[in-house]
Amino acid sequence: MKYNFDEVIARKDSDSIKWDEVPFGEVLPMWIADMDFKSAPAILNALQKRVDHGIFGYTAIPEAFYAAIMKWWKKRYGFTLEKEWLVPVSGVIPALSAAIQSLSKTGDKVMIQSPVYNHFYSSIENSGRIAIENNLLYNNGEYSIDFEDLAQKAADLQVKLLIICNPHNPVGRVWKREELQTVGDICLKNNVTIISDEIHADLVFTGYNHIPFASLGEKYSLNSVTLSSPTKSFNLAGLHVGYFFTQNEQFRKAIQSSFQLMGIELLNIFGITALIAAYEESEEWLDTLKEYLYENYLFLVEFINLNLPQIKVTRLEATYLVWLDCTALRKTADELAHILLDEQKLWINSGTMYGTSGEGFLRINIATPRVLFQNGLERLLKGLS
Repeated sequence: MKYNFDEVIARKDSDSIKWDEVPFGEVLPMWIADMDFKSAPAILNALQKRVDHGIFGYTAIPEAFYAAIMKWWKKRYGFTLEKEWLVPVSGVIPALSAAIQSLSKTGDKVMIQSPVYNHFYSSIENSGRIAIENNLLYNNGEYSIDFEDLAQKAADLQVKLLIICNPHNPVGRVWKREELQTVGDICLKNNVTIISDEIHADLVFTGYNHIPFASLGEKYSLNSVTLSSPTKSFNLAGLHVGYFFTQNEQFRKAIQSSFQLMGIELLNIFGITALIAAYEESEEWLDTLKEYLYENYLFLVEFINLNLPQIKVTRLEATYLVWLDCTALRKTADELAHILLDEQKLWINSGTMYGTSGEGFLRINIATPRVLFQNGLERLLKGLS
């Protein structure tokens, strides 16, 4: 294999949140969205070259940064981005918070489609807004959007924003074009602006296609802001680099003003370097990674079917985060997570982190070498048998 994803790299004592901030002892962490693989060789080489230069002063955003992003979205998703739509940021969560603060007022309502990424809740609440849940429909292991509920809640004049997760974390759905258009039409009818978190776009598996929300057409593009980054796809979270884009000039300037007000409009020099190397030179590495991740997913499905048939594995269309339906075990998600951590030293996420509709579910990170992954599944079996 050209890229060795089976290599086990010691991450303890590296100031890793995933591996070093464990509650006790020899915990195997399979929780936070952080991969246990080295990043792509081209990225490592580019960073080493930058280190060897030896000077790390204030850094302007080069044209190559914008060009790499535009080329990537055109090639991977057939979407033409204009440079003036793009704004570099230090990460998706800072951009999300800035967008919430810029496009709504204190006391306004922001709708989310739970179970959903837990930082959506904290970003809304920390901004003095109110989170409103448009719970996804769950039927026989399949998730879909409750459009009737969405339309009813969007009609509330206090609802100003809808945050969509596309692809969805934690349920692993890749939203289809017609689903996104229905969401977009409901929001246009009710003057609700859409913030589309597309950080997992690059991690869509064979047989599914990522549809950028802004690619649906100009009316949808003008009513939305898209957030993205290479950090999930290329394991660069510690470099704090990302971007947002919107065709709506008013939205763009308002969000930019929030960053300028906080004095955080400059990027990390290494983040800039890594993004360019990721998008310009690391496509083959990413495609090979996705093959390995999907093999891990199939390994998980087979293991669960053979050993824990009472658990349902939600179909994984994207991301490396698998959603496990443990409702048949008749324990709360928190109880199950505590049993696994306390008794088996396996750290995975309780479903209630992602909203009340996550009750009875667990989220497990499968982005780890096969030998560690198998160890984790053995601990899962012992804890839940």
